[in-house]
Amino acid sequence: MPDICLAGTGGMLPLKNRFLTGCFIEYNGKAILIDCGEGMQVALAAADIKISRIEMILITHNHADHVTGLPGLLLSMGNCSREDALDIYIPESAERIVRNLISVCGHLPFEFRLHKLPDKEAVSFTADKIDPMLTISTLQLKHSVKCLGYSFLLDKKPVFQPEKAQELGIPVKMWRSLHSGETVTLEDGRVIHPEDVTGEKRPSVKVTYVTDTLPIKEIVPFARDSDLFICEGMYGDTDKKQSMNEKGHMLMQDACRLAKEANVKELWLTHYSPAEKHPENFEKELKNLFPAVVISKDGEKKTL
Repeated sequence: MPDICLAGTGGMLPLKNRFLTGCFIEYNGKAILIDCGEGMQVALAAADIKISRIEMILITHNHADHVTGLPGLLLSMGNCSREDALDIYIPESAERIVRNLISVCGHLPFEFRLHKLPDKEAVSFTADKIDPMLTISTLQLKHSVKCLGYSFLLDKKPVFQPEKAQELGIPVKMWRSLHSGETVTLEDGRVIHPEDVTGEKRPSVKVTYVTDTLPIKEIVPFARDSDLFICEGMYGDTDKKQSMNEKGHMLMQDACRLAKEANVKELWLTHYSPAEKHPENFEKELKNLFPAVVISKDGEKKTL
């Protein structure tokens, strides 16, 4: 099952008791990091996360609180003797800024590969480095710069049933192929399909991550039926609504309404303004809007 951790929950600038927003998703010992603001390697260490497991970094946009931690994190990875290549996915408009940031690292003992994602159209791709059954999709958000939301859909193989394989006289050496979804032919000519030796298909797991955007209607289908929806909530004070509209952000209440419309199972709020010292003060009001809301804190964790 995937493990989720919000290493930080702050926006704009780090505080002494709140790191900048970053999300760590781990599955089978391999992980994805979403966004990398200043001091991210410290935030990850505080959350007891091993940076050696990061195989992919996804950047939402090129604002400082989401990218300026890249040099420090990459250097930390190098100092931990990393040799395997690292894949970094960015909105295409962020390429120059990200390359300039990484240039201050000098020589790294591992290769990093930049993958540009379209700013003007949604795309989906398979995260083979994590699991061939994990699909990542993007959504163009509405912020002051080009910004992407990410949704993760993990399909799960049906449970392999060895007793069925034994009854059919299938050699053990063929079990792995069948469990991987392949059809096999036995020596006696019988053709065995995966569904002959597996149970019913297990439900997929979906996680959606959206921050730094107005509460646009396109977020609803994008996050639809997510097991976990992670969404920004800069403020809980509704008097800030006009200001948030002007700056391309949303309120905690906006996030709750989106979560309800999208029929998600659970909502984690994040990307609090540094001026929002006590987001938990709005918990009662927010739960009236969407009962399954969590006023997340740094290090918030969950296994799905």
